[in-house]
Amino acid sequence: MKRFKVIAFMMGAILLSPNAAIANTLVSTSPIPGAALESAPSAITITTEVPLMGEGNEITVTDPTGARVDDGAITVDGPSAVIGLKPLVKVGVYTVNYSLLGENDVPLVGKYNFRFVEPTVVASIPPSSKPAPTPSGNNFGTTLFVLGLLAAAIIVTIALSLYARKLYRER
Repeated sequence: MKRFKVIAFMMGAILLSPNAAIANTLVSTSPIPGAALESAPSAITITTEVPLMGEGNEITVTDPTGARVDDGAITVDGPSAVIGLKPLVKVGVYTVNYSLLGENDVPLVGKYNFRFVEPTVVASIPPSSKPAPTPSGNNFGTTLFVLGLLAAAIIVTIALSLYARKLYRER
């Protein structure tokens, strides 16, 4: 019984530790993944939930042939990292690879694509006045809610196992 309590305590301590609740996640990118751009961007911006360290971050942008088109100069401002681009001349899919270091966190590694297409002129469609939706980036409350549900499930499981053990001993 004492061993069971120690194991239950250790599981709770691991699952409810603050490190799991503050893991770095991607909040937004510019351009957004999967976008079809008619005008070439001058920079790529990646924003995370946790402030980034000034050193050790890496962002590379490659064209459809695999050649690098970024200028190699990364600027970090809090949770955002920006890298400049050379003029985009090839039509096709561009790939953004990133490895970003948050303070006291493991690297946030990933990649996404966007397409650069030839500009087209469409005179009959007026520009939309409605802004494009952006992801909220505030998922800390959701993370806490899910962790709370997980903790409640563990407590209920422990209580049910103790109750079942008590029932079987009485018989």
